[in-house]
Formats: sequence, C-alpha cells, structure tokens
Amino acid sequence: MDKVDVLIVGAGASGCLLAAKLAQAGKSVLLLETGPQHALGSKGDLYSSQIWARRLKWGGPSSETGGANPLSVTFNSGWGVGGAAIHHYAVWPRLHADDFQLRSDFGVGRDWPLTYDDLRPYYDRVQKEVGVSGDHKAEIWRPAGEPYPMPPVPMFAQGRLIAGGFTKLGMQTSPIPLAINTEVYNGRAACIYDGWCDAGCPIGALANPLATYLPQALEAGAQVMTGATVTRVLTNAAGTQASGVEYFDASGQRQEQLARVVILAAFAVQNPRILLNSRDGGLANRSGQVGRGMATHPSLGIYGMFKEETQNIYGVTGGQLLNQDSYAKAPSQGQKASFSWLIANALKPNDLLGVAGSRVDLFGEPLHAFMQQASGHLAIMTYIGEDRISEDNRLTLSSQKDPYGFPVAQLVHQHSKTGLSAVEVGTKQGLAVMKAAGATESWAGGLGGQHIFGGTVMGRDPQTSVTDSYGGTHDVPNLFVTGTTLFASTGAVNPTFTVHTLALRTADHLIERWSEFG
Repeated sequence: MDKVDVLIVGAGASGCLLAAKLAQAGKSVLLLETGPQHALGSKGDLYSSQIWARRLKWGGPSSETGGANPLSVTFNSGWGVGGAAIHHYAVWPRLHADDFQLRSDFGVGRDWPLTYDDLRPYYDRVQKEVGVSGDHKAEIWRPAGEPYPMPPVPMFAQGRLIAGGFTKLGMQTSPIPLAINTEVYNGRAACIYDGWCDAGCPIGALANPLATYLPQALEAGAQVMTGATVTRVLTNAAGTQASGVEYFDASGQRQEQLARVVILAAFAVQNPRILLNSRDGGLANRSGQVGRGMATHPSLGIYGMFKEETQNIYGVTGGQLLNQDSYAKAPSQGQKASFSWLIANALKPNDLLGVAGSRVDLFGEPLHAFMQQASGHLAIMTYIGEDRISEDNRLTLSSQKDPYGFPVAQLVHQHSKTGLSAVEVGTKQGLAVMKAAGATESWAGGLGGQHIFGGTVMGRDPQTSVTDSYGGTHDVPNLFVTGTTLFASTGAVNPTFTVHTLALRTADHLIERWSEFG
C-alpha cells in the first residue's frame, strides 16, 4: 500500500477513535490489527456464551509472566478488531482529581503531566458521543462534569439487597455509570439486561468500538487490515523519526508500510514490546522507562448467599450500583490507596465469571449442591483497588520467540504493600456489608488483577518518562502511543473511559498541529 498519513497499530478502543477523528479530518488512515474481524448483529460472530467469549481474549503469542502477583495478560487483553473493549464491562467512572497529582499531594508515586481539568471537557465530549448512563447527582463522589446523557440501568433484587447493607452501615450507593444504552441512543439499541456484556454485546447496546467509532472511521475512509502482526517501528538511522512499521501479513509474509505518523494502540503489553523490539536498547527509550511502571488493579469478589431470590442472572456484568466512600486517600487515617465497589454484577451458573468460580474449593456433589442454591440466591460485589506504579514491575524481552522470530514479552509484577493494605481494609468492609445486608454466609474470592497499566508512562521530564501528555514520544516526534500504557497512576476505577478521553485529546492535538508532522 502507498504511504499513508497515519498508521495505527491495533484496532481497539483508542485506535478506532483516533482512526475516526483523523479520517474525518481528511487524513489517510490505516489500522493494522493482528487478530480477526468481529461483527455485530444477526450476521456477526458475537454470541451470549462465556465459553465462546474466550475467543475475544488474547490469542497471539503467550507472554512470560512472573513475580509474586503475575499479570493476567490473556484475560485482560483483546483479540481482533475492537480489542479488549469488545469484552470490557463498560463501567465508566471518571478518575478523580487527586489521581493525577499523587506526588504533589501525597508524596508518593508519579504526577501526570496534566490535570483533571485538562481532561474534563474530553470526558464530557466522549460521554455525549458514545452514550453513558448514570445519575451524576446521586454519584456524589464524581468530579465536576456534564450530566450523563441517559438515565441509569434499573436495579434488580441483587442490587436492592446489597444496597440495604451499605445503608445500614451508613454508607452511600449510586447507580453505576455505564457506557451501556438504557434507551435508544444515536441509533443504537437499548440494553435488554441479560448479563452477557463480556461476550461482546451483539445488539450494540454496549459501547464497544464495533458499535461506536469503527463505523465512523470506515465511513470516513479509514482502512482496516486484519491478520497483520506488527513487529517493529521503522525509523531513520538515528532513531529520531518514524517512517512506518514492519509487519507480517495473514499469509506470514514480511511487509513494510510507510506513514507520516505512527500510533501504537496495541494495549499495555504489546506497545512496549514493539518499542523494545524496534531498536537495540529500545526505541523512544532514552529514559530507560520503556517497559517499566507496569501495574494492575487488585481485584476480588465479595460473595453473599441469601434466603431471598437475588435474580443474579439479570442486569449487566459491570454491576448495578457504585460505592466510592473509600476513594478519598487519607494517609493520616491509615488509608493510602483508594478503592471502589462495583455492586451486583450479573452472574451465570458456570465458567470463569460464573457462580462455580466463587467456590474453587468445592468439587463433585458439594459443588453441584452449591450451584443449585447459588444460581438463584448468590450476590456479588467487586472490589477495584488502586495500586502504585512501580519501576520494579516491568516488561522486558524474553529469550522465547514468536512465530516471526521476535522475542515475546516477559513481565514481572507484584502488588505494592499499599495496594495490599487497601485490599485487607476493603475485604473486611465488603464482608461487613454482606452481613448487614442479611446474607446467611459470605466470603471473599481470590485476589486477581483487572486491567493492565504502564510500560510507556507519560510525564513532563524526558529523562523519567516515555511520552508527553498527548502520548507523543519524547524521542521520536511523529511516534505516538495510546491506551492504559500511558497511565502515571491507576486510580481505582475502570480505565476505558479515560482511555477514550486521552485518545480524543491526542486526535485534537494531531489535527491542530498536523503541519509539524509533514
């Protein structure tokens, strides 16, 4: 293909948004996606099945993971057009203002090179373009911004039961903000509350890229090539100007694609891996920070068994209610990390996210009896906790090679003491809520990690960060990076809303200053 204006590696949330905005601005745009095509509707390939939904998880070369708390790369990554946003739960709270200023306000972690006020107009624009449901007045912890364009999801029995526990303990709940339609919005259908959000939402009620920005990108002339695995960014001899990428096509043939601007939008594992494979010592790595600062949200489920019917199959995967009473950081009171509760997640009888997985200690007849009871009487809420971005948690290149001869990612990770301390506080709080709600028994699930951050962290100083606030690499002016890989802190909210806002801000920046990239 001839040289394009913009080459985007990865057709996920940020890649599709950038493709839409840049193509609408008249730029020639090519998206290279290593996975397959996906489609919505009756002729699509998205089905309400958790077994089938595993095909939406990462299907490329395995990464090597280690450390005390290995990162869950396959579970958190996506495979194919739409990326991880195809199977994301569409929980869309905003980061809080103090999440951007940890170093300045609390003397820990990193500061972002921007503030909440810088992102606020982009949060407002994205929620209007995509459609977000919620109640901004009831969500008392939410930072300033425009009201949500749609009313919240309804509350079913599970939500009402758990909310009662919070109320008895003097705590607040609000409808959870979701990028899920509660009414027809921009021609997209309303949710039917069958709880299959993680399987791809074939009706398009959930705001994944297939339903939002990808159609806009294609209509504006952007092109998508699937089965195209990018291995390196190509540059001049000095490594100061990107000229395109090397990739292997669906038939396994090596190809090169030239571009004026290259954008890596391939998630928090593949972005730094591509940079490290692009040049000895890593491309855009003057700081030595490429691959460093990996993190995840410590996460676990708190379960309660009730005499009452919980209707746990209804609703949405992300939950019906939100609690952020423990979001404010108060070091003087012993709490040094924030956490949120996503309350009343929809459940299915079995598989990775189902009721069976809540009791991994049971087998045979005891498991069968438990599942019979749990299918109608189990309730759950999910802890999402903040953790520190640490240089010791990092991605390097393994001695293991992918099918094209390039090293795969090797990741080492462990949760911080601060993050684990918050998990301990949260677990006690969650069990107390279930008891207050009337659960006959309650327990905590195993600790895991949701979402992956870091690897090309943004910052003001080129000596200590990889990119600026727009995702532009300090060392290569026409090479940009997008996604959670940029985050300088994790906050305690799901990141996809913020990923969209950062990408929209980057799109505006590129359009306004396009002459600099000629």
